[in-house]
Amino acid sequence: MVNLEWYRTFKSVYKNRNFSLAAKELFISQPAVSQQMSMLEAHVGYKLFNRKSKGVEPTEYAKLLNNLIIEALDRLENVENGFRTKAFNANRLITIGISEHLFSSLGSSLISKFDFIDFSFHENQTLFELVNTKKLDFAIVTAKYDTFDTIQKKVGDIKQVIVGSTNIDSKVLKTKIKGNYFTATENWLNDQIWYSHDSEIPHVKLFWMFVFNKKRPSIIPNYIIPSEYEMLGILSKNTGIAIVWSCNAKSFIESEKLQLLWDSKQMPNTGVYILSGKNDNFNHARQEIESELKNILG
Repeated sequence: MVNLEWYRTFKSVYKNRNFSLAAKELFISQPAVSQQMSMLEAHVGYKLFNRKSKGVEPTEYAKLLNNLIIEALDRLENVENGFRTKAFNANRLITIGISEHLFSSLGSSLISKFDFIDFSFHENQTLFELVNTKKLDFAIVTAKYDTFDTIQKKVGDIKQVIVGSTNIDSKVLKTKIKGNYFTATENWLNDQIWYSHDSEIPHVKLFWMFVFNKKRPSIIPNYIIPSEYEMLGILSKNTGIAIVWSCNAKSFIESEKLQLLWDSKQMPNTGVYILSGKNDNFNHARQEIESELKNILG
């Protein structure tokens, strides 16, 4: 029966013209190389190499054999290397950084894709620095970075929207929005019970700046809950409104636990990116993460 290792060894000997160099390349002993070549010669029925003082010289039969097998052997080795890379990436521990506010809607979906993940929570700039210094394998960020040592691919868009509990009568608000009565709309919003994940309400200020062209909204949050997704869960069981990422609100709206009050056209989209270092061993894992996030955000 033919042994594929014989052909792998033949390829190395043919390339290096030397049994010792082939042994070093293949991480086997020189006697093992000699033995495999002798067995291959016996199998094909022809002498393949003539020994010289500084190595070996392929015979005409060796040249013919090399032409016949080299393309198939290269394809086989590419398949083997690809399989090893996938197996390595599927079974090794990978480290993924993400904002705490996006973990439940985006990061948690990756758990079914990998056997071992070490998650950590940070904001965009810290996540970039950790990936750039190779302290994290991947990061899911909402800011664009352009460096030589990192790879960044966009996986979708999210935006800030206003949601509310289902026991709020939103007809008056939607009528004001439809009629472009922005002062009346702002007054209605100011009268509501507000939930926020940050006492400094940066997301509310951003919304007010784009939608109402004001830097300082007059609202004061009634309840501050540090995790946006957890905040939405509590809001769904009580009364109030909040400005949140659309991806976080999606499942609550679809299950009718919350209602979408306003998806303003003035509020711009924000890109979501997968950030990683330049490492070929991460290719398969990167593709898995990218595909999963695109499915969620698509």
